[in-house]
Amino acid sequence: MSSIEDRVMQALSTVIEPELNRDIVSLEMVRDLSVAEGTAQFTIVLTTPACPLKDVFVERCNAALVGQVEGIEQIRINWDAQVPTDRRIHGRLDVPMKSIVAIASGKGGVGKSTVATNLAVCLADAGASVGLIDADILNPNIPQMFGLGSGRPKVANDKMQPLEVFGVKLISTGFLTTPDKPMIMRGPMLHSAIRQFFTDVEWGRLDYMIVDLPPGTGDAPLSLAQSFPLTGSVIVTQPQDVAVADAIRAAAMFDQLKVPVLGVVENMSGEFFGSGGGEAFAESRGLPFLGRLPLAAAVREGGDYGRPVSIHDPNSAAGSAFRQLSEVTAARISVAMLQGADVIPINIIG
Repeated sequence: MSSIEDRVMQALSTVIEPELNRDIVSLEMVRDLSVAEGTAQFTIVLTTPACPLKDVFVERCNAALVGQVEGIEQIRINWDAQVPTDRRIHGRLDVPMKSIVAIASGKGGVGKSTVATNLAVCLADAGASVGLIDADILNPNIPQMFGLGSGRPKVANDKMQPLEVFGVKLISTGFLTTPDKPMIMRGPMLHSAIRQFFTDVEWGRLDYMIVDLPPGTGDAPLSLAQSFPLTGSVIVTQPQDVAVADAIRAAAMFDQLKVPVLGVVENMSGEFFGSGGGEAFAESRGLPFLGRLPLAAAVREGGDYGRPVSIHDPNSAAGSAFRQLSEVTAARISVAMLQGADVIPINIIG
């Protein structure tokens, strides 16, 4: 006769992870099971600390065990998270990054850097280790958005030390020059600068590396995709047709570069710019729609004064929307890696 632990695990094998559509036992998400006095206690190892589905897991595990497995009267779930590792990154780079995600747009002014900033701080606030590279080499905005306009990275052991704020490690050409000094570079210099931000910075171990690209389909995204294996890209657009038209070109660029598009974000949605354009674009291309972000003064003020709205006003409509975006995007990253062949299972590299 099988033990009660075996029967519990068999019952848990009927619990399906909603994003991956596989059971949590075969995904090796169930750890440290013990049964005592009618209580089944175990740990569920999520694929991201930003997972929004804890309540779903609790409900489904309760339904599978309580009243279904003899001797189990209640459950107690502990939570852990191990972001899966993109095997191409692990095998190709000395830098211990688990995933590299490019934030892109077809045109300027759609709030791409604002999205990159709030996405990074939300992931860090959830418990992930996060880096952010400002790859808009010529027009860096990330230092101002984090309130670090006067910051300067230190150098130790021949490597730059990234600045850190809100739990996010940052590097930008904005830290290396004064605001009134223009950055004038040709394509090969841009290529070299982006590579150095990966290889010459002491990042430490990262779950997510977010790369804020300059707008358009020029040298920077091409250099990034040719130099480093990208887990995926996120396309940011405004709702109106002119912005969507440029976003379509950005998505097509990543198709040609063989970089998965994780989804589309519709920014500045609301009465002024309208709404629905980004979602319609995603639907027409068969891409995930990651979320709609409202046009709000607090978002603009947060970018101007280095106070990301998702941290400084998390319960506002905009703050909640950015947090939901981070959860959905983290889930899409996990799905992209765990459904692909180039992933190291979470039980091999934590």
